[in-house]
Amino acid sequence: MAIIENETKKTKIIDGVELTAKTVAQMAPPKFATVEEERQHRKQKLAGAMRIFGRLGFGEGVAGHITVRDPEFTDHFWVNPFAKSFRYMRVSDLILVNHDGEVVYGSQPVNRAAFCIHAAIHRARPDVVSAAHAHSPFGKSWSSLGRKLDPITQDSCYFYEDHTVITEQGGAVVFEISAGQEIAAKFPKGKAAIHQNHGLFTVSDTVDAAAFWFITMERSCQAQLMAEAAGTPKLIPHEMASYTRDLTGFPAAGWLQFQPLWEEICRTDPDLFD
Repeated sequence: MAIIENETKKTKIIDGVELTAKTVAQMAPPKFATVEEERQHRKQKLAGAMRIFGRLGFGEGVAGHITVRDPEFTDHFWVNPFAKSFRYMRVSDLILVNHDGEVVYGSQPVNRAAFCIHAAIHRARPDVVSAAHAHSPFGKSWSSLGRKLDPITQDSCYFYEDHTVITEQGGAVVFEISAGQEIAAKFPKGKAAIHQNHGLFTVSDTVDAAAFWFITMERSCQAQLMAEAAGTPKLIPHEMASYTRDLTGFPAAGWLQFQPLWEEICRTDPDLFD
């Protein structure tokens, strides 16, 4: 998705479609009158994103989690409870956890690995509202190579010079707070990280963008694995890759890309709001 400003006409062109400022405003993350409304919205998006992950086959036993920072208690985050299916997640299932790993709202336990890694990321990066991780098949496969993604497709340019590879604690189950802090220390900026021998992590200022970055990064891993199996992919030149990233890889663009998926899950799975 490319967004280009037209200063003369005060419009924006999104993927070739010229839109007015009013229309663009309607295609942006919503604003909230109260913290309670914002909290409920974040929880709804969190439950919906998990269902989408389940539908896309990202579930693997009890592994995987998406978190969102509470808008009022910013040192707390909402997360899926331990051993609950992505596919059937509801708003009422979500639990609130503080940075010490204590469940302060909800009766179900937290995944220890979710707490150790996500709490460390949320604590180290105030810019991160939401973080996503799952043991998705192509992300796992690509992570074993210990390499960044190359700019071989337009979509992979979302991550051009905006993701990192973390080798620390690679392949180990992260049950210690210090291990999570070590991982977070290697992820001080950027929208994504490839944790060697483990999988993908994506972050953003909304659940929507964090989830979309994960989905498209998983598919970019798949695309590169397929391309390299067939031959030697041609790289997009630096100038073009940077240009594409700047036009398509910012948080609001990630939010917008998620909206068709959100519309689908709302129509097919209305019980997620229970």
